[in-house]
Amino acid sequence: MYYFELYQIPVSFLPDIASIKRQYFVLSKQYHPDFYSNTSPEKQAEILALSTQVNKAYAVLTDMDKRMRYILMEAGYLKEEEKFILPQDFLMEMMDINEKLMEVQMDGDKDASAAIKNEITQLEESLYQDILPTLQNFDINSLNPDIMLSIKTYYFKRKYLLRLLEQVDGGGE
Repeated sequence: MYYFELYQIPVSFLPDIASIKRQYFVLSKQYHPDFYSNTSPEKQAEILALSTQVNKAYAVLTDMDKRMRYILMEAGYLKEEEKFILPQDFLMEMMDINEKLMEVQMDGDKDASAAIKNEITQLEESLYQDILPTLQNFDINSLNPDIMLSIKTYYFKRKYLLRLLEQVDGGGE
């Protein structure tokens, strides 16, 4: 997993963000193009590419959703533009929330909008608490398909809930 190797940290869904930030400053300085202005064009291009990778890696490693997507993709458990089918019980629960959301958007009721937002936020927090032990104990050297599927399911559930929150924020104003 190149980004983790670049930052010299273990592959983890829950890395030490402070370590990532410290390493970012080290790598940014090490691969800053201005320090290589008197080198060959080839070396300048190499350093520019490394500097770009340092920045991309930082953006991924410091964002939980991007980091989770990156690990799942690199491990072969997620494909680009994959259409993942969420569990039926989750979809039924989301259908109820979507109905409430449509009513709120039609009525423009700020209190009801806040209540739905709270419900979605609590659901997201509950999902996170359920997956947290799995994320904490993750070991890239012993990939278990069932564990990876549970993480992938969490990833897609979270994406769904975040989209709903965007609708609440956009439709409840």
